[in-house]
Amino acid sequence: MTDAAVLSDPDLPLDPFLPDDPEADSADDAEAPEADAHDDASDDAAPDEADDEPTNGFAPLGLDERVLATLVEQGFHTPTPIQTETIPLLLAGRDVLGLAQTGTGKTAAFALPLLSRIDPAVRAPQALILTPTRELAIQVAEAIESFSAGLSHVHVVQLYGGAPYGPQLSALRRGAQIVVGTPGRVADHLEKGTLDLTDVGYFVLDEADEMLQMGFLDEVEHIFGLLPADRQVALFSATMPAAIREVSRKHLNAPEEVSIKGKTTTVANTRQRYVVLPERLKADALARVLQVEDFDAALVFVRTRQNTTDVTDALNRRGFAAVAISGDLSQAQREKTIADLRSGKIDVLVATDVAARGLDVERISLVVNHDLPTDPESYVHRIGRTGRAGRSGDAISFVTRGQIRLLRAIENTTRQKAEEMSVPGTDEVNDRRRARFAERITAALEGTDDGGDPLAVFRKVVDDYVAEHDVDPLALAAALAKMVQGGKPLLVEDLPAPPPRGEKRPRDDKPGRGQGKRPAAPSWTVGSGTDTYRIEVGHNQRVKPGAIVGAIANEAGLDSAHIGHIDIRPDHTLVELPADVPGPVVKRLQRARVAGRPMGLRRASEAPSSGPRPDKRGRDRGGRPERRERAPR
Repeated sequence: MTDAAVLSDPDLPLDPFLPDDPEADSADDAEAPEADAHDDASDDAAPDEADDEPTNGFAPLGLDERVLATLVEQGFHTPTPIQTETIPLLLAGRDVLGLAQTGTGKTAAFALPLLSRIDPAVRAPQALILTPTRELAIQVAEAIESFSAGLSHVHVVQLYGGAPYGPQLSALRRGAQIVVGTPGRVADHLEKGTLDLTDVGYFVLDEADEMLQMGFLDEVEHIFGLLPADRQVALFSATMPAAIREVSRKHLNAPEEVSIKGKTTTVANTRQRYVVLPERLKADALARVLQVEDFDAALVFVRTRQNTTDVTDALNRRGFAAVAISGDLSQAQREKTIADLRSGKIDVLVATDVAARGLDVERISLVVNHDLPTDPESYVHRIGRTGRAGRSGDAISFVTRGQIRLLRAIENTTRQKAEEMSVPGTDEVNDRRRARFAERITAALEGTDDGGDPLAVFRKVVDDYVAEHDVDPLALAAALAKMVQGGKPLLVEDLPAPPPRGEKRPRDDKPGRGQGKRPAAPSWTVGSGTDTYRIEVGHNQRVKPGAIVGAIANEAGLDSAHIGHIDIRPDHTLVELPADVPGPVVKRLQRARVAGRPMGLRRASEAPSSGPRPDKRGRDRGGRPERRERAPR
């Protein structure tokens, strides 16, 4: 990179560019996350040709001179490709459909022309920007505020759930011209009559695919219906599914399509790897990966809110300071957690896809897919959390053997192969742990660690102890090291290996969860692979995960640790089990009953077999009358 700064430069702080006007609604209660635009950058941006003309890159685009001056002051001289293509179109009044992933500079692509056309004299909303999450709303709003530093009397209001209505209402009454919000809270203000879209001439949908995936289509359609007919629309999306095409067809006026061409749809400077392992070893594997990999901060993706708690607890038990973030947290808790991650108080964050939307934290250099996403689009969004703004990043996915096909589908979509890796070995982990312990000793010797008495105080204590007890100084040093470790093991042990095939369970083994009094469990040994199985009961039968676990553990002789993710759907359930379940055990599980019905277990990839036929009274063979098996209203 030359000395020409690309918009946005990730190392440039936001705070110096925030407006000084105390009347500006800048969400003072937020923890000031960096703006998405200040993280959005592209390696493809061209450097300036001359140092004495720092505005050459943006000057030909037609932006307002005051906006240009602000960009120069903030050190931005060269637009990214999406900014070069989009800004002139929006300034000309054209609708734009942009295919742009996170990290390309799209926030500035729509914010700069918006600011060039805002009329400060009109004290009413003139621009509305929708984002899928409150975190992204905060970041986009702060980016716009920083770019508007040279414009007088232009104010931004943030409308998102989890925050009090009072400050939002005050900012709207003061005449904020730019509204940035989430669909739900914007719809609430519209319903209450506290937000008027009469003067809105500029409407932006940012990360529209994620917005629709989160179920906001109805709110988006409602907002479109309230906008003036002559409004201008800019829609940005990392992917372009059919639903986005349909929204564009219905609501955009002959849009110009802008797509940032690339060899892959994921960030090119993100190294992508995967490891094949059974579900039961994920906790140990995650701990080993985090101990061996070099990273500043790590973001671990899981499938459900319960998984965030389970994985975080497992990491904390292994000595990591991990924190979970999910939809259960209040807005204040979420913002504090993100601020702690940004400041370095937290190094490992465990999150679901929805909870992690809008997390643009420079420190995140490692993404771990503890649970592989079920669609390539979610994978693209996850990977976009690292390798941003020209920095290198790493992404590691945990894949069960039953998910290999899904991984290949993701690779086909992203057009980028992931490297297979192994779980870090015991020797590698222990070498790293020894090295880090040695680094702590070095820091203490050099006096670079903070706090406590000076080293000379402890040196005198040691000298006195050696003189008094006549002990070997090396033995004393080892004793002190053990004391510092606090009773926790410094070295890890080998991961448990599966017993050899054919080895039977000892007769005196205690029964697993849910076994109780039952016929003897089949004799079989659990292998290392997993697969997804289907059982023919679901929400309509009011089945609970505990009932499924108990039935499978009871009939298959499995410990609950070998029963993986359970996905209950309306008329069936998908459950992750060992890939090598023997035929006799499968037949036993097909006949086993849960929620009053035979499970009918089979591999999810297999065609259904003919099940029990109901008799004339609506009963299956030995089952409950089918008329009782109806979904709750």
